[in-house]
Amino acid sequence: MTRIPFNKPYLHGRELVYIAQAVASGKISGDGMFTRKCHQFFEQRWGFPKTLMTTSCTDALEMCALLLDIREGDEVIVPSFTFVSTANAFVLRGARLVFADSEPDNPNLDPRGLEALITPRTRAIVVVHYAGVACDMDPILTLAASRGIVVVEDAAQAIDSYYKSRPLGSLGTLATFSFHETKNVIAGEGGLLVINNPQLTERAEIIREKGTNRSAFFRGEVDKYGWVDIGSSFLPSDIVSAYLYAQLEVLDAIQLRRKALWQRYWDNLAPALPAKGVKLPVVPAWASNNGHMFYLVCESLAQRSVLIEALKKEGIDAVFHYQSLHRSRYYAARHDGRELPNCDRFADCLVRLPFFYELQDADVDRICGTVLAAL
Repeated sequence: MTRIPFNKPYLHGRELVYIAQAVASGKISGDGMFTRKCHQFFEQRWGFPKTLMTTSCTDALEMCALLLDIREGDEVIVPSFTFVSTANAFVLRGARLVFADSEPDNPNLDPRGLEALITPRTRAIVVVHYAGVACDMDPILTLAASRGIVVVEDAAQAIDSYYKSRPLGSLGTLATFSFHETKNVIAGEGGLLVINNPQLTERAEIIREKGTNRSAFFRGEVDKYGWVDIGSSFLPSDIVSAYLYAQLEVLDAIQLRRKALWQRYWDNLAPALPAKGVKLPVVPAWASNNGHMFYLVCESLAQRSVLIEALKKEGIDAVFHYQSLHRSRYYAARHDGRELPNCDRFADCLVRLPFFYELQDADVDRICGTVLAAL
């Protein structure tokens, strides 16, 4: 019985060629030729005004908190159903987190409960486009603009995904992407900061370069560089960007295959699962599907546990996902006590099925057959 892993990093071949070119260039630290190529790709393909490669999406989020000058006493609204990096970036600056619940039918932040969470101390709303599917951004952006609050998009999973024909990452003041090995295009680790407000561009470059104006110096805009602000070392090696750029060159092929895999899962499971009380992914009318993930929402934690164990016995790795941050050991005592039932339901009931570029059609059929038999 051949094991089917949950994920397998994709290597199509040019990655090693470009890494060798980066090494041969004599410039493998940050902002080499492949980093510049990646920046150009993102800015030209999706029209992002300014992009900066980072060592991770986590670092890009931490740059957001620095750029927004988040301080102790500020409040930041974040979904509770998200990876800890979304929250950590702002906690590190002293912010108080105000957790938002998920939508009833999908894990994204529910905009209907947002206004009640805003106080005079609210500085930012962070949305997470779960599974690459867009949050309902128009009401969020309208509310934020009316209150003078910044919106940050955690688009870690949302490369090449859209909200009403607008690319995710272009809607908030700032946005972040991930190129972790589990994402659609990868660099092992790696991230991207998107700056949609030009007034933040110069400071973003300074923060990324350890608080120095080194980037301006290398462009010849200043005759020397020095320490001018707070910052850290957020820029990745050009080797990381070389790997990523090779993936970006075949992005369309990657996306085509991933969407076909997603559709095969759907075609196999959609006719039977609703009768078993298991829900399939929801892609609202305003959102596109970038083929990042295929997940199921079981009726209960017990049903999910049975399903994961049944798949495991057949050599298939399926996994759950985030645990509610408002219930976490670290932050539960700081939470305001509100119940977030939708978030908790996804934490207990959601299961992710294997999903990666080299997954075969026969593998999907085998996984789906095992799911249906187990339920």
